[in-house]
Amino acid sequence: MSTLTVKIASAVLAASVVALPVMAPAQSSAYRHRQQTKNTWRNLGYAGGALGVYGLLTHNNTLAIGGLAGGAYSAWRYEQDRKSQNAMRGRALRYWRWHHRHHHR
Repeated sequence: MSTLTVKIASAVLAASVVALPVMAPAQSSAYRHRQQTKNTWRNLGYAGGALGVYGLLTHNNTLAIGGLAGGAYSAWRYEQDRKSQNAMRGRALRYWRWHHRHHHR
């Protein structure tokens, strides 16, 4: 692997990990952690896809297969975290509704 390839791969990976969003302060720490994890998987998916496309363009099969496989796995993990976060939000909403209905009369 050339030094240019290594530098580009490192830059893409570093940029995807650093680009984490700012969280709202009213959210629970578990929700913030889930959001951060979800966004990290999304960013790694983008980085893997970009690395895979770069590998295809440069005819480097190792980068292409590794990048696309990593991107696909990251996309799958992102989707799992998204579903889990949605379920977490639904549980919190159901708790709030029940608590509000039964304790604030």
